[in-house]
Amino acid sequence: MAKVNVNLPQGTRDFSPEVLRKRQYIINTIRSVFEVYGFEPLETPAMENLNTLMGKYGEEGDKLIFKILNNGLERVEKHEKARAAFDKVLDGKNTPDLTERALRYDLTIPFARFVAMNHAQLTFPFKRYQIQPVWRADKPQRGRYREFYQCDADMVGSKSLLNEVELTNIYASVFDKLNVRIQLKINSRKILAALAEVSGGADKMVDITVAIDKLDKIGLEKVQEELQQRGLNDSQIETITRYLQITGSNAEKIAAMKALLGDNETAKTGFEEIEYVLNQPEGIATECLDVDFTLARGLNYYTGIIFEVKALDARMGSIGGGGRYDDLTGLFGVPNIPGVGISFGLDRIYDVLEELNQFPANVSSGTQVLFFNLGDAESKKAFELMQQLRNAGIASELYHENSKFDKQFKYAEKKAIPYAVILGSKELENGEVILKNLQARTEERYSFDKLAEALK
Repeated sequence: MAKVNVNLPQGTRDFSPEVLRKRQYIINTIRSVFEVYGFEPLETPAMENLNTLMGKYGEEGDKLIFKILNNGLERVEKHEKARAAFDKVLDGKNTPDLTERALRYDLTIPFARFVAMNHAQLTFPFKRYQIQPVWRADKPQRGRYREFYQCDADMVGSKSLLNEVELTNIYASVFDKLNVRIQLKINSRKILAALAEVSGGADKMVDITVAIDKLDKIGLEKVQEELQQRGLNDSQIETITRYLQITGSNAEKIAAMKALLGDNETAKTGFEEIEYVLNQPEGIATECLDVDFTLARGLNYYTGIIFEVKALDARMGSIGGGGRYDDLTGLFGVPNIPGVGISFGLDRIYDVLEELNQFPANVSSGTQVLFFNLGDAESKKAFELMQQLRNAGIASELYHENSKFDKQFKYAEKKAIPYAVILGSKELENGEVILKNLQARTEERYSFDKLAEALK
């Protein structure tokens, strides 16, 4: 029989029980904060109609959308259409004869689609959170996968900047609970729009933001080259360069940027928004906020305040981001529903916690108590006691067969089970068990009715 080559698609992973429990710890932490802030859960399908997604993420993002081949292509008439459609795809043109659906790229556009479809039944402002996988045809590397989870919180139906203040505190609260020091970068797309207005015209905003968004990856010189390739002249590039080189404290950066952009009305609105968020009531979020005018967030749908989160003590890119989008539902025929949201990158946060060794010691443990199997009568009583522990919320299991002590001890050791219950013929006769703490290597005897209390 030929050897079967079993592997995974590139950029995807299996999750062992130990890893999955750590991921659930992160998810539960994030979910608990979302719930405390009044957000409601929502889920949307893994795939969307292709026209729902295309054109919403900018030219770079659209290239990364996983398209799903139409089914039924074995039929002759569909097969011929598909062949012709495939030639169009090679020329960069999508056609419904080949693909009409795609895996979701993020959770924001599907949420906007949901709001557009259900706005008549929703109570505004509507606050939802969503924790689901997304897919991107990106080049896999550390911290970047083709299938990964996002944990989003969005509120729609309100233009109040109090929403942005709440979202900064959600970020700060989650990472405080995870014991990760962060820098929460903040900018406004209005500042970037003003930069475009003073250095080339409003129609150049996409060209400018796409280039600026690559600053951390390719450096200033390459950004300048890309701007030149996108049709900006030397004077305009010089203005953008001065913009990118502004440094200092938050107040110093804002003052320097006001001097650079002058009396531009769009910029004034952007500065007012940033200063409102910075001047929020004293709280856990204020100390981690960092005004970063190089922050661009390449997605086209952002219109106001934008955020990005980085871990201060780990070698990792952004672990979260988001911003305001004041007419995203207008893309689906329902205009004038403003919104703002943030996202946590679960997979990158996992990598950060691993690097910093910040997972709680017991987070990956499952079974707390292993009952040794020492015979038919003994295991029958052990099963009864085990059910009592389970009813008390104590995770327990009975070894599956009567085996040597050494084999059962090794099973407990490999699964990192902290306690073992020994119930032999003598213990059965005396109505008691031996409770072994396998980590401390100690043991105590307890009557049957005291075992649950002892473990609590």
